[in-house]
Amino acid sequence: MAHPKRKHSHSRTRKRRTGDSLTKPLIVECKDCRKQKPAHMVCPFCGYYSGREIVAVEFKEKKKKKQ
Repeated sequence: MAHPKRKHSHSRTRKRRTGDSLTKPLIVECKDCRKQKPAHMVCPFCGYYSGREIVAVEFKEKKKKKQ
């Protein structure tokens, strides 16, 4: 087997290991509209957080295709 010629420094080893502890963001169901949203954030679909309306969300109408 091959052996390293020199010892890797602490900073080089730690740079390589920086991504080892990354986790996926927590996704939860909105209590009002039942859609998936990031935890501890205002729902982008209904504008509610913790049972209160924080942001007034305007719905956009879909454009119809011309034939």
